[in-house]
Amino acid sequence: MADLLYQIDVWLLYFINHTLSNPLFNKFFPFITEVKNWYIAYIILFLVLIIKGGRLGRIASLFLILLIISTDQFSSFFLKNLFERIRPCNVFGDLNVLVTCTESFSFPSSHAVNNFAAAMFFGKIFPKMKWSFFTVAFLEAFSRPYVGVHYPSDVFGGTLIGLFFGYIYAMIVLMIDSKINNRNRKITDKYERIEFK
Repeated sequence: MADLLYQIDVWLLYFINHTLSNPLFNKFFPFITEVKNWYIAYIILFLVLIIKGGRLGRIASLFLILLIISTDQFSSFFLKNLFERIRPCNVFGDLNVLVTCTESFSFPSSHAVNNFAAAMFFGKIFPKMKWSFFTVAFLEAFSRPYVGVHYPSDVFGGTLIGLFFGYIYAMIVLMIDSKINNRNRKITDKYERIEFK
């Protein structure tokens, strides 16, 4: 069974990396897979949360930092070293490797973990924007096998882990915001009763 799953994984890898290969994607996916190309967008998003997001946005901005630190550390330093899976670009010589192939381990894809964690996190807190967040997460995750540095199963596993972390952190943020709302409501009701008397 394990051999069959691996064969399917490799087939999907070659389908994404070879069959879907085209000049447009060969420019697009290496660009979006590079984290440094997203720094300005991350800074803008963080500032919007703090300045325009109100109390909920400020709480979310704090927990977003904690979320990304925890998911990145968990995937990059714990799970990768636990599974020690060699990257496909270090296994197959005929892949279209469009970015640097590092010696770090492959499972799970930290790109998938971090981006789907953020997508779930924001999707639960700001549901009107969830499709935008999940579209970005999907493109980021898809870019990893396309550029030849991850198996599809690395991405799939990373997606599940990210969704779990994102959901937990979002529930914490919403619970904190709800408690603050309830406390403020009680204070307001108390003062209104005092003024009425």
